[in-house]
Amino acid sequence: MPYLIIVTVLWAFSFSLIDEYLAGQVDSDFAVLSRVIFAGVLLLPVTKWRGVRSELIYGMIIIGSLQFGITYLCLYRSFLFLSAPEVLLFTIMTPVFVTIFDDALNRRFSPIALLAALLAVIGAGVIRYDGITGGYILGFFLMQLANASFAAGQVGYRNMVRWYPTDLSPLRFFGYFYIGALIIVLPAYLLFGDNTLMPHTGVHWAVLIWLGFGASAAGLLLWNHGGSKTDAGTLAVMNNAVIPVGLLVNLVIWNRDADLLRLGIGALILVFALWINRRYHSSAL
Repeated sequence: MPYLIIVTVLWAFSFSLIDEYLAGQVDSDFAVLSRVIFAGVLLLPVTKWRGVRSELIYGMIIIGSLQFGITYLCLYRSFLFLSAPEVLLFTIMTPVFVTIFDDALNRRFSPIALLAALLAVIGAGVIRYDGITGGYILGFFLMQLANASFAAGQVGYRNMVRWYPTDLSPLRFFGYFYIGALIIVLPAYLLFGDNTLMPHTGVHWAVLIWLGFGASAAGLLLWNHGGSKTDAGTLAVMNNAVIPVGLLVNLVIWNRDADLLRLGIGALILVFALWINRRYHSSAL
C-alpha cells in the first residue's frame, strides 16, 4: 500500500506536466517512445541477463507490451475520437478489469473486491463526469482496450512473481518490461510519428526526462511491486485514487478550476471503497 500511495502522488504531478507542457506541443508517439528509452537507460544497466528463469523474462516482456505499449498506444489514439473529459471519464473502468482478471487467473470470485472496484468507478465518475457527446463509440472501445491492457499488466505481474518466486530484486529483471514496451512503441512511432512536433525547448526535454526516469521507471517499478504486496481489491481501488490527487495538484499548482464538492464526495467514496475491501476482504495476498 505505501508504494501505491507514493506512485499515486508521483503520477498526479506527471499528468499535470503532460497537460501543461507536452499536449499539442510534442508528438505523442515520440513522447511515449522517449519515456521507454529513458526508463530503459536507467534500468537496463542493472538488469541481470543470465541465470534468470525464462518465465520471468518472457512474462516481463509480455507485461511491458501490455501495461505500457498497448495501453499508451490506445490511450493517445482515443484523443482522435473523444474530448479530454470523455477520455478521463472512460479511464475509470480499470478497477473492474483488475478485479475480473485477477479472479479469472486464480479461478475464484471475490464479491467484496468487485464491490470495492465498482465503488471506485462510482467515486471516480462523480469526480470526472462532464457530459458525453455523440460519435464516441470507437474512442470508447479504444479506452476500454487501454484500461484492459493496463489492468492485465498489473494482474499479470502480481501473479507472476507469486507463481515463479525468485531471490532477485525486481530491479534486476524489470528491464525486460521496457523491452516489451519498445516492441510495441517503436513501430508505432515509425508508422505514425509526426516529426514536425519534436521537443524544441529545454522544458520539453526536462519534462520528458522526468517522465522517463520518474513516472515510467521508478513509478511503474514501484507500482507493480506494491501491487504484488497487496490484495486485488486494494490494487483495483488505487487505480482511481490518482483522480482526486491529480485534480488537487491542478488546483493548487496550476490554479485550475475544480468542483470541490464533487471532488470531496468522490474522494470519500474512494476511501469508503478501500475501507470496505480492507474490512471484509479476507483473501490471501
